[in-house]
Amino acid sequence: MLRGTLLYLADRRSIRHFVTHNHFARRSARRFVAGETLEEALQATRVLNQRGFTVSLDHLGENVSDAAEACNATNDYIQILDAIKQASLDATVSIKLTALGLDVGADLCEENVRKVLDRAKNYHIFVRVDMEGSAYTERTLDLVAKLRQDYADVGTVIQSYLYRSAKDIDHLIASQTRVRLVKGAYKEPPELAYPSKAHVDRNYDQLMRQLLAHGNYPAIATHDPQMIQEAKTFISANAIAKSRFEFQMLYGIRRDLQEQLIREGYNLRIYVPYGTQWYPYLTRRMAERPANLIFVLSNAMRG
Repeated sequence: MLRGTLLYLADRRSIRHFVTHNHFARRSARRFVAGETLEEALQATRVLNQRGFTVSLDHLGENVSDAAEACNATNDYIQILDAIKQASLDATVSIKLTALGLDVGADLCEENVRKVLDRAKNYHIFVRVDMEGSAYTERTLDLVAKLRQDYADVGTVIQSYLYRSAKDIDHLIASQTRVRLVKGAYKEPPELAYPSKAHVDRNYDQLMRQLLAHGNYPAIATHDPQMIQEAKTFISANAIAKSRFEFQMLYGIRRDLQEQLIREGYNLRIYVPYGTQWYPYLTRRMAERPANLIFVLSNAMRG
């Protein structure tokens, strides 16, 4: 019930306007969002690199409605890549296809993605194509498969709450496409997605084992201590080297687990979002983990 409500609120423009202009909400969001400017995100990345973490930078924004907006987003991502190279940061980039014009036109989107990938290829920087709602799953995977013919350093994301994900994982492993495995953070109909957390977790565990055993440097993205322990047990039992995969976590969430994994010698990448469009991102994070909602509300009340 709470999860569905939060995902509904993520798409309500009137509520988004109120929250993004509220001082206490903006201040609380800074725990989970590195800032609204690229320089703030770069500074957060420097600090994380110094502490032993690698980073994936994400300029928040999605579902642009015209070609000019998509062009601006494309230039923003190119600017991020330039900044990573110039600052010698240990970071990759995550992009959303709807930010680059997928809703405007498939050809426009592909053209923009290729511009980003061309710059990334020059710098030897990996680019992850994020997964969005299920309406975009097929188009995202088709485009990534096409791009893989020309770019080695591009990968994507699979969501364990979708019924189709096991089949998608098979294809991605066969093509040696790098995968970030997540549970999923969009509101989906029951005919497409597992309705219960138990089913989502069970599917995540099965897909995780498949990726760890056969995937091309998979990213196991979770803050669930039990799931992390399941991964560790499987890794140990199958003598999987720590260099063959990485864990991933979100900026500001479960910092205790983040530090623990680094101490234990695992590769851990922190997903660092930034930008003015932080409201939908933050509401989805709260829907994933109610403890995040409690943290935001408690900070707002103290303000």
